[in-house]
Amino acid sequence: MRRQLAAILAIPTVLNGLIMLVAGPFWYETVPGVRDTGPFNPHFVQDIGAAFLVAGLALAARAWRPRYWPAAVAGAGFLAVHALLHVAILVSGHSHYPAFDLLAIVLPAAVALYSAFPNQGEQHA
Repeated sequence: MRRQLAAILAIPTVLNGLIMLVAGPFWYETVPGVRDTGPFNPHFVQDIGAAFLVAGLALAARAWRPRYWPAAVAGAGFLAVHALLHVAILVSGHSHYPAFDLLAIVLPAAVALYSAFPNQGEQHA
C-alpha cells in the first residue's frame, strides 16, 4: 500500500517540478497564492522546481524498488518541511487559500512521508 501511495504522489510532484523548470511563468500565474508572494523570479522557481522533481523521483524510486525507501524519506522530508511552512502561514492567519494549502500541500506531504518508510517485513537498505 505504501509503495502505491508513493507512486501516486510521485506523479504530481514530478509534474510540478517539471513545469516549474520548463514553464516557470505559467506555473507562477496559475498556482493559487504564488503571485501573492512577490514578483516572478525565474531562478528561484527553477531551484524549487529541481527540488520538487528530485522529491518526486525519489518517491517513484520507492514505488519501483522497496529498498530505495531512504531516498523517498529524503524527498518526502522536503515536501514535509515545505508543508510545515504552509501550516505556519495557516496558523498565523495569512493564507489566502487555506483549503488549497491543506489539500494540495499539507495532506500530500503527510501521505508522502508515511509512504516513504518501509512496511514491517519489507526489505531494508
